[in-house]
Amino acid sequence: MARTAARVRDPAKGPLRKTAAQGGQVQSLDRAISILERLAESDGMSLTDLSQSVGLAPSTTHRLLTTLQQRRFADFDDEYGVWVVGVGAFNVGNAFLRSRKIISLGRPVMRRLMEEVGETINLAVEDKGELVYVTQFESHAPMRAFFRPGRRAPMHSSAIGKAMLAEMDGNALRDFLQKRGMQRFTDHTIVDPTVLREQLRQIRQRGWGVDDEEHTVGMRCVAATVHNEHGEVIAGISISGPSVRVTQGRLGELGAKVVAAAEKVTEQIGGIVPRSLRSGAD
Repeated sequence: MARTAARVRDPAKGPLRKTAAQGGQVQSLDRAISILERLAESDGMSLTDLSQSVGLAPSTTHRLLTTLQQRRFADFDDEYGVWVVGVGAFNVGNAFLRSRKIISLGRPVMRRLMEEVGETINLAVEDKGELVYVTQFESHAPMRAFFRPGRRAPMHSSAIGKAMLAEMDGNALRDFLQKRGMQRFTDHTIVDPTVLREQLRQIRQRGWGVDDEEHTVGMRCVAATVHNEHGEVIAGISISGPSVRVTQGRLGELGAKVVAAAEKVTEQIGGIVPRSLRSGAD
């Protein structure tokens, strides 16, 4: 792991200089954040598994965990013998959610859509080339889709991700695919850039994307994008459910409904729907 040193100003010399103590503090902070990220991806981890996951000695990991525990960012589950995310992390995460009006304004639209179509509705944003699911309304059906808030997913094999990729220009899309790759998850996953580009062209024409069992066997999703005041894509809304209910024959109906919902959220946050992006032009 690269070591990043903090800088302080020397009153006598004027220029900034590094201090080893502050460099060590930055490294500890980086390691603590890595630990929190691993805990957030799981339902709890033992000290051994966690230390191996972040590449630190168990003693170092335990020292950082106890510090996080004191600040309520981590906690130890005595019953299962694992470390979990603490309520302090939840409080900080809530501050992020409060700052994103798209979530508070979007949830009523998502609830109505869930009640109308009977399937799970998700809202996701892009972060560092991946999707992050930030909120959800679960279907009431016994068999339903579930995406844990904070879960990350690849763009090329998800309905929201492909709807977002469809709004990239050709050069940006090429660079993205070269950097991220196209991992195969099921027999339906698109791993050929040429095939993906053709599907993205179709998405631009009709306005909605599809995950046809491309990430999870037996699950289909239909999605459309949400835009800001500049017409830039900032999020996506999807309808997700078992393929036995979200059939090929329903895709057109569900696609129209999710587009309408995404446009409603765009309107409520003061955004602009860029109609030109759905003209079918490459």
